[in-house]
Amino acid sequence: MTDELLVVRAQLGERAAWAELVARWRVPVWTYVRRMLDAERADDVTQEIWLAVVRGLPRLREPGRFAPWLFTIARRSVTDRLRGEYARADEHAAAGELPIEDPVEAMVDRAELIAALAGLPVLEREILVLFYLEDLSVGECAQICLVPVGTVKSRLNRARRMLREHLEERGYRA
Repeated sequence: MTDELLVVRAQLGERAAWAELVARWRVPVWTYVRRMLDAERADDVTQEIWLAVVRGLPRLREPGRFAPWLFTIARRSVTDRLRGEYARADEHAAAGELPIEDPVEAMVDRAELIAALAGLPVLEREILVLFYLEDLSVGECAQICLVPVGTVKSRLNRARRMLREHLEERGYRA
């Protein structure tokens, strides 16, 4: 059954269709969010995303565009969380307080690729995650990020270069 049909059935109130949509998209959404945030924040933000999807699904006019719509909500939720955290960090810095690092997170040894990905600026990391890890098209990435297709292509190019340079610094060769 296609996502479009499931969306229409869920909009009509069929719980089984809603459950199937969640089952199909729960892991991809969490994976996207997890690649943008740490595990604890990813769980919280993912819950916020699904709550927004429940509230917004009846208003979705193009059921065939469910995946880009879903990832737009996910992107917005991640961005909102990061903005809030950056604002709090700025407030603490202005007050002369140093942010406290999570010692557990600092001790976690991650794979080189994930570390390299996390080291990229948010815009480049986001494009790589959406395009390569979520298998979305350049057009869908553009729609989700609210930028022209050309901007997505240039961010992909820049992100690939930055990732390659970062990995080469760590001894990996193409």
